[in-house]
Parts: sequence; structure tokens; C-alpha cells
Amino acid sequence: MNRLCVLLLLLCCWTLPAHALGLVASVDRDQLSSGETVELTLESNDATLFGKPDLTPLDNLFEVRGTRQVNQLTTLSDDNKATTRWIITLQPKQTGTVIIPSLQVGDYHSLPINLTVTQSSANEAELAPVFIEANLEQSSVYVQAQAILTLRVYHSVALYDDSNLTPLHLTDAIVEQLGESRTYEKMINGVRHGVIEVRYGVYPQHSGELLIPALTFSATQVDSQQANAPAPLGPKPGKMIHVTSSDIPLTVKPKPEDYPANAAWLPARSLSMSETWNPEPDHCKVGDSLTRTLTLKAEGLSSAQLPALPATEVNGLRRYPDLPQLSNQITESGLIGSREEREALVPTRVGQVELPAVEVVWWNTHEDRLERSYLPARTLQVAVNPNLAADSPDNTVAIALSHDSSLWWWQLSTLLLACTTLIGFGLWWRARWQPAILRAAQTGPSPRTLLDDIKRACLANDPQATRQALDAWARQQPETLAEMAARFVLLSDALDGLNGALYSETGQYWQGEELWKAIRSIPAAEREHDVAGEPSSLPPLYPK
Repeated sequence: MNRLCVLLLLLCCWTLPAHALGLVASVDRDQLSSGETVELTLESNDATLFGKPDLTPLDNLFEVRGTRQVNQLTTLSDDNKATTRWIITLQPKQTGTVIIPSLQVGDYHSLPINLTVTQSSANEAELAPVFIEANLEQSSVYVQAQAILTLRVYHSVALYDDSNLTPLHLTDAIVEQLGESRTYEKMINGVRHGVIEVRYGVYPQHSGELLIPALTFSATQVDSQQANAPAPLGPKPGKMIHVTSSDIPLTVKPKPEDYPANAAWLPARSLSMSETWNPEPDHCKVGDSLTRTLTLKAEGLSSAQLPALPATEVNGLRRYPDLPQLSNQITESGLIGSREEREALVPTRVGQVELPAVEVVWWNTHEDRLERSYLPARTLQVAVNPNLAADSPDNTVAIALSHDSSLWWWQLSTLLLACTTLIGFGLWWRARWQPAILRAAQTGPSPRTLLDDIKRACLANDPQATRQALDAWARQQPETLAEMAARFVLLSDALDGLNGALYSETGQYWQGEELWKAIRSIPAAEREHDVAGEPSSLPPLYPK
């Protein structure tokens, strides 16, 4: 009989998660006070599921305050995803641990959910139409540790949606809002109140006394005559209400004296480390790429407060790290910071590779003591990779010889480059002291031959031939024809006559004897200029 009960129990535990895959239950919070309400959400992705959940199992422990259904269709590429949600507002009838039982929709069942309901007290001052309550989870915390501030606005009258809460600013602390504000209902002395709850994470940066300032909530109260009328578009008719919370002192304790001075200060409620490998390093070979992921999680700290983990600097492994991934998760107990560091490790030799242990020192704020979290040391057995054979002796010698040979060629090329650079620099230095223009040796007919051509053309009274012979002779002279004509008047007059014959119809009557006499009148030292700079040993061809 006992074995049969155990078998049936195991069968229920096995079938319940299978049904829960089609119907998922969740609540907006799992801790509340007596008289408060909680929202239960049932969600299904089965498009063929119709009907409503059976709420009969809730009657003994809860009062159902309302239900609503939300249908949603999401289109991703060619896939259509239909989601159906049933949102149920529940008010527990008793305190302590209250279990929301499994609910059924069609053939699916949800999983049970545990709630913690505490006894609440209310005084007569809280019977005002609108009042605000602020409290800290702890009256004292360590510096940079998390202090949770919860602000609740209670209202027993209807309010417009123009409510406003002044922001929380602290000069000596970092403030982060923990999620969005949430609303629910609570019975206080038989009067139903709506509740607006906002939670903050406060992280003091200096020890001493920190004062949480008062915050002001403002909203417009709906006029009783307008309660059932639609909301107006213009100014809201009704009374403007302002309520202010009280100042709250917070004692900030300094870092304990016995905390290690060289370790990062980590005040957390809990801290954990884990590692994963892809692939598993049990059968790794030389040259394989192993991805190691180290994850550090701390409850009560943001991801920005978490330090970098020690790098895996080990002989026999090449390390290629990625950028760390930081994330924060908001829970009922506050913020959970997470830091994920991923690195690729490539073995470079055969044999055992020792990975050292990873240690993180932190302060347990829940038990108020120093703690150390470890990842144990690990030994990798690296085998030979037949595709690489990186560690064979012959291959090692070949690699060394190849390395030396390539080094020798690099040294030789560097020497040749240095020599050619020095030679080029020497030639450039020598060229700096040479004249910019060197007189080139003349080629072609000698000046005396050109003078014979001028004489024959002039005596033949041929202006075209005379001009050509005159230009050829002038190209070997140190001066141009214009410069010589400026110094010798006879030559200037004779050139004018030649130009007139060339560019007029009287060219056939030109007499070249005057030009030849003008050229002969030029001193012999200038007329018979030697381009090479050496005086000629021959006598003048046409003596005066």
C-alpha cells in the first residue's frame, strides 16, 4: 500500500510539469501583508485552448476580487504566436504561508505557488483619505551595501491618473528604482484602500548618518459627483491632494577592520561563483579552442560593483578574453548583480595544464561575517593533436631551423637596406656641392662653319637662308641676337632690313652685303666664341 502511494505521488509529480508547460502561473509578488491583494497570472500559448480557468480551488483560502482575460497575437517572420492570459486579483483570508493551488484550464494544470502573508497593523491616523508610508528594510547597513526603501501611498478615495511623486535624490548615496511601481488593494479597519507601491535600492557611499528625505505625493481627488462620469480632457475637477512622508535616518557602518585591504569591498547578502565549459575539457588536444565562462552573482549589489575575476594566465594555454557581460535582476529581496566573463583557451603543449583556484572575498551582510567563495583548481589533460603534431621533436627542430633561416634572411635584407640608404645619402650630400647647371659640350657645326653659311647666304641675297644660318650661329653665342643688336648699331640696322625683307613683298630686292659687314664688325673675341672655353689655334677665316 505504501509503495502504491509513493508510485502515485511520483506519477503526479511527473505529469504535473508536463501539463504546466501549457499553463504557466505567476504572481506579481510573493510577500504581502494581511488585507492586501495579489495578482495571479495564468498564461497559455495553446491557440486551441478555450474556456476559463476553474477558480473553485481558491474559495477556501482566497477572496477573488476580479478577473480579466487578455488575448495577444504576435507575428515573427512567418510564425504566428497566440498567447492567452487570465489575470486574477486575490486577497488572502489568512496569514502565514498560503498556497495558491493548482488551477485547471482545459486539459492543462498550473503549478502551486507559495505566498507569505504577514499580519499588518493600522492606527486611526491612517484612516485619512490619502496617506503615505515610507520604511527601510534595515535601520543600519554597511557602506556601499544595499538598503531597500519601500514607499506606499494609500488612498480610500478615487484619484485621477495625474498623480506625481517627487524623485529621490541623495548626494552621498546611489539610488536605483527597483522595477516599476505596482498597484494593489488592502483592507484597513474594514475600509478598502488602493495602494501604490514604489521600491528603491539605496547604496550609501560614505559611513556615518544618512538621512532619507521626505517625499511628496500629489494627485487630484475625483469629485463624488463626477465619480461615474468619463474623465474630462481639460483640467480635472476636484480637490488637489498633497501628502508627504517622514524623514528616515539610516546608519551607515564603515568597512570592517578585519576585511583584507587588497580585496575589493563586496557587502552582499549572498554571493556565488560558477563556471561552464564549451566543449568540456575532459578530452582536449593541442590547438583545440575551449570556451570557459565564469559567472559571479551577488545579492544586494549591482553589476557595476562586481570586480573583474582573475585572468587565466597559465603556461601552456593561450588566452583570448571577451568583454565582460553585466546584468541586473530585480527580485523581492532587491537587486542581484551578475558579471559574466568569457575567455577562449587554446592548449599549446601536451601534458598536464594546471588551472589555479579562483577566490573571491566578500562580506556576508546577513550573517555579518567575512566569507570566501572558491572555484576549485582544475587539471587539464592535453593530448597530441594528430593534425598538428605540434610537440613532436622532429617538428620542433624543423620549426626552429625554419625560424633561424627566416631570421637570417631578415637580417641580410636589413643590412642591404642600410647600405643602400647610406650610399644614397652620400650621393645626395655630394650633389649638394655641385653647381646647379653645368655647361654642356657643344655639338654640331663649328662657329666658323656657321659664319661661312651666313656669308654665302648674304652674298647670294637670300633672306630665308640668311635667317636660318643667322639663327644657327646665334644659338652658339653667349648672347642672343637681340642683346647683340642692342650693343651694335650696324647689326641692329641690318637686322631691321632683313626682317623687312622677310615680312614684305620687297624681299627679292634685299641686299645682304650690309648684314655681312655688320657681323664682321663684331669683335672677333665675341663673334668667334668658343663654347668649350678653350681658345682656337686656327687663324680667323675672314680677317679684317
